[in-house]
Amino acid sequence: MTAIKIGDKIPGFSLPDQNGMVADMKNFIGESNIVLFFYPKDDTPGCTREACSFRDHYEDFADAGAEVFGISGQSVGSHKNFAEKHNLNYKLLSDEGNKVRKLFGVPSSFFGLMPGRVTYVADRTGKVVYIFNSQTNVKEHVDKALQVLGNVK
Repeated sequence: MTAIKIGDKIPGFSLPDQNGMVADMKNFIGESNIVLFFYPKDDTPGCTREACSFRDHYEDFADAGAEVFGISGQSVGSHKNFAEKHNLNYKLLSDEGNKVRKLFGVPSSFFGLMPGRVTYVADRTGKVVYIFNSQTNVKEHVDKALQVLGNVK
């Protein structure tokens, strides 16, 4: 498993969102900056704080010309319940089997027992310009991504 690094292009992938609609990354490259945040599990305390922070700053991301996507291994139905419960206003992508997580090389934490929490910011060309990896500093995923987007053309 080779991890995606700054300067790499986002790999091509498509996953269903919380409404069962397929989101294909190739449709967003060239159109907007992209923020992908991989999180461990729907409706856990840290993941809920992170997801709601992305929700609360959604307009800031839109103003920066960015599309936001949350990605984890739960089902479309789980994502739908999570999104509705917390009024999430962006796409949650269902990566059952963690194929995309593996494609990005997102590390596990806590001795490999928990899927990692990593945020990737890519510019309009699909080039990764920033990566933030922290299991516990959930608010920083949003803060750092917005800070970086302020410097992306």
